[in-house]
Amino acid sequence: MSLFKVFDVAGSGMMAQSLRLNTTASNMANANSVSGDPDQAYRARHPVFSAMMNSMTIDEASAIGVQVNGIIEQQTPPVRLYDPGNPLADEQGYVYQSNVNIVEEMANMISASRSFQNNVEAMNTAKQMLAATLRLGD
Repeated sequence: MSLFKVFDVAGSGMMAQSLRLNTTASNMANANSVSGDPDQAYRARHPVFSAMMNSMTIDEASAIGVQVNGIIEQQTPPVRLYDPGNPLADEQGYVYQSNVNIVEEMANMISASRSFQNNVEAMNTAKQMLAATLRLGD
């Protein structure tokens, strides 16, 4: 693999982790939101990634980056809370809170942040190696 390809691979990884951080931040911002209808309650969202390959044959395939396949909603049901004084409560007095797990989202945030930092380090290392290669000619 060319040393210049490192920038493409790390750049796509940084974009993917940035999307992951934004999705996690959205989940955390909506963690305590409620609705009077379980179908309208906020559901946690998670991006799905896959490796992009440069060849169709398995023997010659090599990764050239990360692609986003989509964002899926978590299918666990919303939390049902009895709160008859809430203006959003249904006829039985229940509101439905989002299914966001704050602990899971914090772990996702830390993991995405570290992955982003690793991609930055890979780019910096490649840059230093290219600069050292250029200095060999002096």
